[in-house]
Amino acid sequence: MHNMAIALHQMGDVISGSDDEIFEPSRSRLKAHGLLPAKEGWDKANITSDLDAVIVGMHAREDNPELLEAQSKGIKVYSFPEYIYEHAEDKQRVVIAGSHGKTTITSIIMHVLKYFDRKFDYAVGAHINGFDTMVRLSDAPIIIIEGDEYLAAPTDRTPKFLKYHHHIGLISGIAWDHINVFPNEDEYTKQFEIFADATPKGGSLAYCEEDAMATVIGNKEREDVHRLTYQTHPHMIENGITYLTNGNDKIHIKLFGKHNLQNISGAKEVLKKIGISEDQFYQAIPSFEGADKRLELVADKPRTTIFKDYAHAPSKVKATTLAVKEQYPERELVACLELHTFSSLTKEFLNEYSGTMKYANLPVVYFNPLTIEHKNLDPISAEDIKSAFDETRLQVFDNSNELMAFLKSQDWSDKNLLMMSSGTFNSMDFDDIAKSIG
Repeated sequence: MHNMAIALHQMGDVISGSDDEIFEPSRSRLKAHGLLPAKEGWDKANITSDLDAVIVGMHAREDNPELLEAQSKGIKVYSFPEYIYEHAEDKQRVVIAGSHGKTTITSIIMHVLKYFDRKFDYAVGAHINGFDTMVRLSDAPIIIIEGDEYLAAPTDRTPKFLKYHHHIGLISGIAWDHINVFPNEDEYTKQFEIFADATPKGGSLAYCEEDAMATVIGNKEREDVHRLTYQTHPHMIENGITYLTNGNDKIHIKLFGKHNLQNISGAKEVLKKIGISEDQFYQAIPSFEGADKRLELVADKPRTTIFKDYAHAPSKVKATTLAVKEQYPERELVACLELHTFSSLTKEFLNEYSGTMKYANLPVVYFNPLTIEHKNLDPISAEDIKSAFDETRLQVFDNSNELMAFLKSQDWSDKNLLMMSSGTFNSMDFDDIAKSIG
């Protein structure tokens, strides 16, 4: 939402906003553009009749006083995806969906287009090197959108990706998530089928044919829809470096792991549809450094490498853990996961994590009981987690200081560390970890 505010401000619109909590880096970035509210909190007095529109984010609730005031005054209220579509109605719309990989695929497409000075708009869920904001709105003829399956707004339970009305859509893979919205796997999967069915005549639908559910949905007959299938890109690993192979060519890349090699293939297929040749793709991809917090390198020491990753859903945890293990097969792997999302802290969902950390030599799980309380969930115990993960070696912590002490106490010779979370491990200092180990 703060990126949307900055993008509209840069277009010359007059922007104001409210939130009950504003964290970094949002606070500093809003302040730099003169958009930081004078105070935090909601106040219906902020909603005046001279406003042209209100854009509401998912952090608000249906009874939000500013939202209610806007509705009572008859001011047009948009969800985030509705406003993106309003702006992009006359553009070619490319929407990247999937339970995992969508940020990376969107980021690769953006990087390659920028590499060749193509004009495009975008909305992506992570910061990318070379881009000032995560949203850009202009008069460009095409927009690249990361399509989240979560709800559009507190007053609109439609998945975001259905609001964009794509011409080219991609489904990277499907693995049940967001239990608070989609109480079972069938209901969750159904949203992706609706997304695929919404591909217009003459449009294109890409999907990873190594993902069973994406393939079932992608293979369904749809009149005059072009199928774009992709798989793990041919590759080789030498001395901890992954190379794409293309005929006799070896292309050095900074990404690694099977899921990222699938992401690369998916991005390449979409780019071919919008005018980027394979030769151009292979020219641009070596300089792609990855999206923020996606297998991000924290420290690289002679006998220890430390990564942090946004992985939190079961499929992401398993894929990311395997990726690091395969990239450094000669080293042991300590994989540490924070349970932070609503789904991951729900007892009924915990069993979905069974076997997800089997590739780690030492699997570790951290959770904060205060987060569970804040989300109004039933308490969970270390025993609940150990039973759900079905991993005898699993270490469980509910205190971040104890977790830090445990990590510092390990012998880090020929051993890597992977930290996975959509949170912060209770504001853990990753630089301190890097200085203390290895």
